[in-house]
Amino acid sequence: MVSLQTPVCDFGWKAPDFDLPGVDGKRYNLTSARGPKGLLVMFICNHCPYVQAIRDRLVRDCRELQQMGINTLSIMSNDPADYPEDSFDNMKIVAQEFGFPFPYVWDESQEVAKAYGAVCTPDFFGFNADLELQYRGRLDASRKEAAPTDARRDLFEAMKEVALTGKGPAEQIPSMGCSIKWKG
Repeated sequence: MVSLQTPVCDFGWKAPDFDLPGVDGKRYNLTSARGPKGLLVMFICNHCPYVQAIRDRLVRDCRELQQMGINTLSIMSNDPADYPEDSFDNMKIVAQEFGFPFPYVWDESQEVAKAYGAVCTPDFFGFNADLELQYRGRLDASRKEAAPTDARRDLFEAMKEVALTGKGPAEQIPSMGCSIKWKG
């Protein structure tokens, strides 16, 4: 398992559009996914221990951000041929088991992950209301194990700032996780 860190935030970079199937039977694109104050796009998967360690926190934070006008979309771009745990059927199970309050969509071609420059799971892209990148950092201090419950909520605080001001924090700590599992 390769552990990678995300690059620094490229402030103002515009979110590429997409059209992907969700585990709920609907299709999602930028227009349908965005909230009035912004959009958090995250690349996650089922098998990665970095994602497993934070699933409950993702659900909590995304529910609270939705109340502030920030919607969330989670994208699974791994190749399930090599990682069956990340199959579309298993995505449905995980989304239901953890009560995902956001769409969980499949990037089967991996074109969306490439367009975003996603490198790992989890990889977070926080956009403002104009769909300009304002955050590319970590959820919190969690790694393969969840951080203490009183750890600073980096992603939540950054996206709250985006909801209020349209701008993300200048200082951001990169996310760390398993590499995206690219097709052959």
